Amino acid sequence: MHQEIFLSREVEAIQIPRGDEIILPIGTRVMITQSLGGSYTVATDFGLARIREKDADALGIEAKGSEAARALAEKVAAGDLEGAVWESLKTVFDPEIPVDIVNLGLVYDCQVQEVEGRQFVNVKMTLTAPGCGMGPAIAADAQAKIMAIGVVDDAKVELVWDPPWSQDMITEEGRMKLGLI
Repeated sequence: MHQEIFLSREVEAIQIPRGDEIILPIGTRVMITQSLGGSYTVATDFGLARIREKDADALGIEAKGSEAARALAEKVAAGDLEGAVWESLKTVFDPEIPVDIVNLGLVYDCQVQEVEGRQFVNVKMTLTAPGCGMGPAIAADAQAKIMAIGVVDDAKVELVWDPPWSQDMITEEGRMKLGLI
């Protein structure tokens, strides 16, 4: 990590912290600052940006299945869809914080419902700061990760602000990763 890379092709990215979609041109010089949950936070001459896993090839990285994907498959096979949803949410990261949204204490509620044989998931989550421009991108990432669980028919991720998030909501695991313990 922190190696200088030149993009091998044009890439769609999300500007951090504003959350705007941008295009990084071929040949753009980047440095990967975080690689978690299948996305890459890169520093560019234009500031920070987030590149999706599907575009890893532009960074010269081969996207590969993760251990998290295997854990999800095991939970689904065992009939534990809610557990699989929680595991998928643990693969969603704020691009500036190296702790997943579950261990940051951002996920307030997760409901799995079966209606007429179809599986629906509703998640309520918050952000560390209400004005964070990355909120919609993080929520969309969470929804996409849930929808990637083969048996989920629909997923809704709602951003909520009550109760307000505080550092007290970070799990012990999250505190350890952040060096707060």
